[in-house]
Amino acid sequence: MSNASQLKKFVLMGLPHAPMLDIPLFGIFLVIYVLTVVGNLLILLVIMVNSHLHTPMYYFLTNLSFLDMWFSTVTVPKMLMTLVSPGARAISFHNCITQLYFFHFLGSTECFLYTVMSYDRYLAISHPLRYTSMMRGRTCALLATSTWLSGSLHSALQTILTFRLPYCGPSQIQHYFCDAPPILKLACADTSANEMVIFVNIGVVASGCFLLIVMSYVCIICSILKIRTSEGRCRAFQTCTSHCTVVLFFFVPCVFIYLRPGSKDAVDGVVAVFYTVLTPLLNPVVYTLRNKEVKKALLKLNSKLVFTPSKYSRKDRNG
Repeated sequence: MSNASQLKKFVLMGLPHAPMLDIPLFGIFLVIYVLTVVGNLLILLVIMVNSHLHTPMYYFLTNLSFLDMWFSTVTVPKMLMTLVSPGARAISFHNCITQLYFFHFLGSTECFLYTVMSYDRYLAISHPLRYTSMMRGRTCALLATSTWLSGSLHSALQTILTFRLPYCGPSQIQHYFCDAPPILKLACADTSANEMVIFVNIGVVASGCFLLIVMSYVCIICSILKIRTSEGRCRAFQTCTSHCTVVLFFFVPCVFIYLRPGSKDAVDGVVAVFYTVLTPLLNPVVYTLRNKEVKKALLKLNSKLVFTPSKYSRKDRNG
């Protein structure tokens, strides 16, 4: 990082909106954030306590829920603070570095994880007899670990490329969190090489992962069409629909922001809400409302929580 960096802090300008919308937006985003954290925590709890869900698919889902919970936490709390207090828009130089690193670390890890999950669904549907032997616990742990390590390396490269430049002013970031494209606009040096490397870096990761996901689902569809019974085809399609829904909500906004020529701050800020705020909420909604096994496990957990206190209370009365 260059010693010429003179700025001690940045100012996050937030989402473009009328001042009268501060409180309504604060309320909306607060509710979404609370639902996101609670929903993903609930998925983690249900999968942990229910032995029937200790399968590769749900192992990767626990990783996704953990990621989504923290991915939202990296950006949303700071955005909420800026909506209720103008003074909270300031963010120190080092905190901005930290936010950018963890944002890209968690985001790119999620990108790799979606790819692994599509591969898992491909094996489950196209090779059901060999699936258990191919996706053993050690294999799943190795695949999950590789996504986290790859995300960490990808983010480190993004962060170093962004903050190796000198920043002498202005300090206003036209966004609600620290991200590479709006920060590079503030650098007092030529950023063309950095922008090109970042563009290629994100392009290779996003496009590569999306291409692998598409290939997996083409193979899955071919396998599904070979299933003779309509009930079997329907079950196989339902298994993959939830994953496809979340993948589209995550990848489309990312491609729009990072892989298109030119950039409009106002548009980018609004589009970023989809994958930083809404997608982490979509995960628990999709995987609970569209998944019979998770719904059954939730009902089972709820019945345990309801009946356990009454059982103990009867023991106390009898004692």
